Order: sequence, then structure tokens, then C-alpha cells
Amino acid sequence: MDETEFWEIVDGTREAAGGDPDAHADLMVERLTALDPVAVTDFARHFEARFNRAYRWDVWAAARVLLDSAGEDVFENFRCWLISQGRPVLEGTLHEPDALADLLPPDFDPATGGEAEEIGYAAYDAYEQLTGTELPALGLPEPPAEPAGEPVDLDDPAALAALCPRLWARFRLPGTPADRAVS
Repeated sequence: MDETEFWEIVDGTREAAGGDPDAHADLMVERLTALDPVAVTDFARHFEARFNRAYRWDVWAAARVLLDSAGEDVFENFRCWLISQGRPVLEGTLHEPDALADLLPPDFDPATGGEAEEIGYAAYDAYEQLTGTELPALGLPEPPAEPAGEPVDLDDPAALAALCPRLWARFRLPGTPADRAVS
């Protein structure tokens, strides 16, 4: 499976799911089980490589601003969600995490979006359904113990606002959707 096929599966299943991350994961598993185990392993390799690329402090800061929460688990689910949104959103965020403010649709609601845990398991579930065994090792380098880049104090609003000013303005200023969701 090449990168184009990977993104076709991600995009096609997202569109069919209508924005529901759980339905998206289910449709992804369904689509992957129509393939052979080698293709599912390739899909998992593409997914994990992108998941690991997004393990960066600046991306974590963007998640913290957007979701007003970003422990390890939330950040993992956020990275799955970023991939599930397609190549333009993932690559745009990796290029400039604050660009996420412009990449999200106007009606994005951080109270209901930004996390897609089950997407991260889709290839594993599909492989197990196809073979009755666990997905083999993907042959990728081990992810680093710490995120890449300059560490960020994720509990410092001033640091987050300085690093992600557009996200901060859109989701954290009084009267923004995130502010209303948290109130």
C-alpha cells in the first residue's frame, strides 16, 4: 500500500462516517478487512509513522489550547484524530501547529471533536479479524521517550497563547466556543 492508498482509505471512511469518529473507526476496520493482511500491515505502518511524527511539543501545545486538556492519553487520541482528518489537516498542523485554527471548519466544537482513540486501533482490529492473530511488529523506529522540539509548559496559559495565538484567539478568549463549553 502506498501513501495515496492510505489517504484514500482515511478520507473515504471519514466522509462516509459523517464526522463521527467511532463510525469512522468502524468503517475503517470494515474497509481494511476487505484487504489482505500485508496491506493492513502497510496501512498500520503509514498510520504509526504519522502518529510518531506528530509526537512534538508544539503539536501538544496546540492540542492543549484546542481541547483545554492534554494529558498523555488525550494527546494520543488527538494525534489519531489529526490523522483521521486527512493529509491537509495533519501536514498543515505539522508544518505550523497554530495553523490548525484555520484548518478546522467554522462549526468545530472542541467539546465533541479533537479526539479519535478508536481510529488508532483500526488496523490492529482489522488484522486480528483477518488472521486471528495480533498485528506483527511494524519495523519502525521506537518512538522517542519525550516529544520532539522545545519543551512547553502545557499549564502556562501565557506560553500557550504565545505559541498558538490564532488557536488561542479562536478557542480560549472569552465568548469562544471552548470558553462556553468549559463554563
